Amino acid sequence: MSERDAPELDWTGDGPRSTRFDDVYFQLSDGLAESRAVFLEGCGLPERFAGRRSFHVGELGFGTGLNILALIDLWRRHRPHPAARLTVVSVEGYLISAEDAARALAAFPELAEAAAELLAQWPDRRAGRHILDFPEFGATLILCLGEVEPVLETLEARMDAWFLDGFAPARNPDMWTEAVLSRVAQLSAPGCVVSSFTVAGEVRRRLAAAGFAVAKRPGFGRKRERLEAVMPGPVPGDATPLVAVIGAGIAGASLIRAFRRAGLPAALFEAEGAGAGASGNPAALVTPRLDAGLGDVAALHAEAYAHAVQVYRTEAMEALIARGALQLEKGPRDPSRFDTLSAWDGFAPGALQRTAPDETSLRVGEPAAGGALRYRDALVLEPAGVLAAFLGDATPERRRVAGLARCGTGWTLTDADGAELGTFDAVCVAAGYDTAALVADSALRPVRGQITTSAQKLEGEAVAWGGYVIPTRRGLLFGATHQRGEDDRRARSADDADNLESLATVRPALARRVGLAPLGHRAAIRTSAPDHMPLAGAAGPGLFLLTGFGGRGFTLAPLLAEQVVAEVTGAPRPLSRTLARRLDPRRYTQTVTPDQGPGS
Repeated sequence: MSERDAPELDWTGDGPRSTRFDDVYFQLSDGLAESRAVFLEGCGLPERFAGRRSFHVGELGFGTGLNILALIDLWRRHRPHPAARLTVVSVEGYLISAEDAARALAAFPELAEAAAELLAQWPDRRAGRHILDFPEFGATLILCLGEVEPVLETLEARMDAWFLDGFAPARNPDMWTEAVLSRVAQLSAPGCVVSSFTVAGEVRRRLAAAGFAVAKRPGFGRKRERLEAVMPGPVPGDATPLVAVIGAGIAGASLIRAFRRAGLPAALFEAEGAGAGASGNPAALVTPRLDAGLGDVAALHAEAYAHAVQVYRTEAMEALIARGALQLEKGPRDPSRFDTLSAWDGFAPGALQRTAPDETSLRVGEPAAGGALRYRDALVLEPAGVLAAFLGDATPERRRVAGLARCGTGWTLTDADGAELGTFDAVCVAAGYDTAALVADSALRPVRGQITTSAQKLEGEAVAWGGYVIPTRRGLLFGATHQRGEDDRRARSADDADNLESLATVRPALARRVGLAPLGHRAAIRTSAPDHMPLAGAAGPGLFLLTGFGGRGFTLAPLLAEQVVAEVTGAPRPLSRTLARRLDPRRYTQTVTPDQGPGS
């Protein structure tokens, strides 16, 4: 979504009007009352919240966010119990500015607290999905920016209610097509209620053809009637599954965080301690993998990067070491690649900035041979602080899970002696390369990586070039080696020499200074799949994997953990169907079967 897609608003009437569609967002005099009457009461809320562990609402036409704020405010006041969770998915083709939204929402002081939360997170115009969290309200908003029909095709969800609030069918026909309303039906759970201000005949006929029972209801204000449609069938019940997470690195910690947000406790098993594996370095760099093809790989890393930065800034600021990083030009194709990526709307405007050699040199702290791509929002984090923030009061059970066995509809965990550790409805394996020992045919491969550390201070910004050098609390680290197929965690002096040689190609003065001082090191085993894409999702009934991050765990884990938890709980998925298929753990085999433990 580009800057030119921003709508123009006319404020000369009694409410904000879109000049693109020549229609009002709402009347200032009664906009909130209309929203409550048409959409909240029209969908049977709050009565339908009763007894629900989770409730899912879809909306077409986010506009100023008024409907969603009214909904979130209602949910907070009538939330069935403290762990219950509201998830909203809203689609918007033309996002207004935060300034216009603030001006519009100022008319409704009773929503001021929720509005402040929304405005503080108001999305940039990056194309794709934006996840906005309302922790005090027990709610999450997934805002999808793009044209309605292709966006709906990417969704995976079972909605309990829909707010159809696009501009009037005569002004915005694309929002009300047969394909759109048919897809709304496909994304609706039995008992789902759809409400809208319009009673246009074509809309009613299309909803009926899609399977809804459609009726006219008394309208609000000057509108005599509104529309209500119900998807026939028994309302699905809510289950509270018993969940286990295996592994307490960044993948497992992100799962614990995501389960906590979903109001679902999870048992945690970790053999060695939080961050004992690849998540235990003294510092981690949060940047996206770059792919100038601008396809699925680029989309995944752009969305994961934006979400990770948002999460760390709000939930793990104590772990922050530094901001900003440079990806140096190293090959002849890099300038054109970097130009393409910096102009792509998959990143926020200004998030990726081209720097000329002189600016690059200034930011690096010594002469640079070429330009760079600067990650404005990159973060250098202390992993131990991130893990502590994400795990919260979740204490890992220090037991090594050596086997998984199917038990009815669940899974029994056993240790190396065959002793049972517990039986669970859902098990999430996030054990890095150890996942391969628990789940057969997972296609995971080890990638040994050794970083080198120094007490020398890093002058200038973090730099990546194939290797990377970043600050730590006590100095700096650089590397890392990338040894496919190796799983030896013992450090090697030869690897320190290789890392120092690589550093000297981009920061020769720093390399000379570091080389004169004592060096430290740490080796760990990363995990990768053959296509270098993570494994995130169901590997079988009740069995889920989150692994295969390569060297991007701190960038990918927060978003992909939320994807896995949404699959476990049945919540709307934060990833598109296309990306979810690319990450499916079963993509290498028709069935992924767990080992039964030693001797199986």
